Amino acid sequence: MGLLTFALNVTLDGCCDHREGIADDEMLRYWTRVMDGAGAMLFGRVTYELMEEAWPQVARDPKARPADRTWARKLEAKPKYVVSTTRRDFPWSNTHLVEGDLTRAVKALKKATPRGILVGSPQLSAALQRLDLVDEYRLVVHPVVAGHGPYLFTGLQPSLRLKLVAARRLKSGIVTLHYRRR
Repeated sequence: MGLLTFALNVTLDGCCDHREGIADDEMLRYWTRVMDGAGAMLFGRVTYELMEEAWPQVARDPKARPADRTWARKLEAKPKYVVSTTRRDFPWSNTHLVEGDLTRAVKALKKATPRGILVGSPQLSAALQRLDLVDEYRLVVHPVVAGHGPYLFTGLQPSLRLKLVAARRLKSGIVTLHYRRR
């Protein structure tokens, strides 16, 4: 059974707005390596639509930065699962709707994906945490104080103790953190 890993960029003050981070080549290479190690991606509808709007075009843009294009091409090839009650059509390649009971559906996905699944949607990740389905956390902490939300782990209950697996500082001051549940 694969692990479900909550993987997200976050600022020092806990903001997880994708526009607030430092999207440099080193950070993108880090996320590409993390994604390479996983068997699938899991998104909520809102995050999926943000990704769908941007990355397929980058994958085909010869003028895109190489790190962006590499990430985009690998994301395009990766199986993508979307939790949504309002959308049923997903034209982006290799995208599938998660249907039925969320707990059962995610457990089935974990069982069918031995290399694990990355989930990067803040609301969905919080719901999966409440259902006790998240096994690992990979946070990339940006040296930015955003001063606004959305915030990481809003309303999360109960408290959770984690074991540090790895930490690394990137040249930009970004810190990558990898935690696993105890």
